[in-house]
Amino acid sequence: MPDFVTLRLTWEPRMLSILRIIVGVLYMEHGLAKILDFPHQPNHAPYALFTLNPGLQGLLELVGGLLLALGLFTRTVSFVLAGNMAVAYFMVHAPRGFFPLLNGGELAIVYCFIFLYLWFAGGGEWSLDRLRGATSAPAASPSRA
Repeated sequence: MPDFVTLRLTWEPRMLSILRIIVGVLYMEHGLAKILDFPHQPNHAPYALFTLNPGLQGLLELVGGLLLALGLFTRTVSFVLAGNMAVAYFMVHAPRGFFPLLNGGELAIVYCFIFLYLWFAGGGEWSLDRLRGATSAPAASPSRA
């Protein structure tokens, strides 16, 4: 039976990929709902391309979620989406009140910080970035003299 360290080192990059795939698919679902009305939401607004929401926001969610799920341009997409979620929180949720639980912004905060994590961590073992040779290994930490 392998020890915990071996198990952890084996599954750490795989779990990063699983997290990236699940978050990407869930985020893409928001874009699908805004652009294609699937799945149908009772408060659906018709898609209008030249608007902030659902226009630009829906495109970022759909395309960004798809790229994340595939693990393609993971770091760049994650950086853009983290900023997108920060802007969404401060434009929509923060004016409703201070506490995220009460202003409905907890999901925007969670997405923002997961995207920040993916910006630093990369796409993981199961990503198209890895296949195309993008650097997904963390930089060597500076040694202390």
